[in-house]
Amino acid sequence: MAETLEITTLRPAAGRTAKDFVEANADINAYLQRQPGFLWRRIVGTNDGRIIDIVAYDSLPHARAGAAGITGEMADSPVHATIDHDSVDWQITTALQYRM
Repeated sequence: MAETLEITTLRPAAGRTAKDFVEANADINAYLQRQPGFLWRRIVGTNDGRIIDIVAYDSLPHARAGAAGITGEMADSPVHATIDHDSVDWQITTALQYRM
């Protein structure tokens, strides 16, 4: 089974930190747990202050549906206030290699 990854790179909003972003994700984490095909999520920080948020699904349709809900159903999530929206780079792609 190939994993489909939703990969978002962003910077925290002015006055916010990576820790603020992670803490504001409680409702998003609960949302993801309910999504069909959701496999796992990792949030990592880079040395230059960016955040990389990776969500894995079992298929492209599930990934697209889950991602759409973040800005749709979850539009009122506090996480959105922690993001510098001009810095967001978002993509969905298929993993070429992974280990279970």
